[in-house]
Amino acid sequence: FPHPSSVSHACARLGWPLEDTEVVTLVGRPAENLVRALYDGRRVLVLSAGAGTPAEVAALLRARGFGPTRMRVLEQLGGPRERTAEGTADDWDAPPGDPLNVLALDCRRAPGTPPLSTVPGLPDAAYEHDGQLTKRHVRAATLAALAPAPGELLWDIGGGSGSIAVEWLRAHRSCRAVSVERDPVRAERIGRNAQALGVPGLRVVPGSAPAALDGLPTPDAVFIGGGLTAPGLLAACWTALPPGGRIVANTVTLESEALLADWYRRHGGELVRLAVAHAVPVGGFTGWRQAMPVTQWAAVKPPSASPSPTALPQETEQS
Repeated sequence: FPHPSSVSHACARLGWPLEDTEVVTLVGRPAENLVRALYDGRRVLVLSAGAGTPAEVAALLRARGFGPTRMRVLEQLGGPRERTAEGTADDWDAPPGDPLNVLALDCRRAPGTPPLSTVPGLPDAAYEHDGQLTKRHVRAATLAALAPAPGELLWDIGGGSGSIAVEWLRAHRSCRAVSVERDPVRAERIGRNAQALGVPGLRVVPGSAPAALDGLPTPDAVFIGGGLTAPGLLAACWTALPPGGRIVANTVTLESEALLADWYRRHGGELVRLAVAHAVPVGGFTGWRQAMPVTQWAAVKPPSASPSPTALPQETEQS
């Protein structure tokens, strides 16, 4: 039956412009989905899953450094039992009320909480990792080459800490990603990073590619960050891509660089070398410390792709 929505009712009560208000639903979804909407000064409406959602959201806000956020719980909007409860996440102690409620957030970041950008290239410190991490500047260039678009699916192979898949998902709420990681400890770490950075929907597949790719849904883009020389991996990824699909592969080793050069010769695209240097103390002065250069191959699969070459029989690597 046509009826004004709870969002329309809430914006009317609050005096918030509907077009400037972000809406996040937690109905049947993890509370961590809210993290991506937390920016200082933003107004967010949360569609609650029940009476316990306000307390759950308050705890999440405190944990993420948004304790000063003003919270208002709007219950039974448009009905005779309409009621509002108010407070901040830091001091929220209201008992559970009516399960039919909408939660309004005036987001405020606590002093000292680092901001997280909406664009790729989050600080490396935002991730839990053991060194297997696509570093910030290379990550930003990699996401630019992958070009995420709403609704698209990424295969992130050799996930490491999951940074590429996480930032692909942060590009748009409808983006999807599968991260394949052979190390079970790292696979669990990828899941924790996804939760912490607001993309709990990231699917983590433990196992070695290409075998672990069997049965996965068709990707729109593939990123290979490790294991390039595993026999048949590049060929399997190229075959899985539909026409117009994108593939991006990064490496720091000469063996994998030779493999990428061969694929570049056969399929075109772009072959680039990314070099980043950081200023560091040198005695009483400052000098540059060069990070290992990263070779990147990026290509779009044409409508009628040529046969895939066979991968070189080298040992699997993590890069």
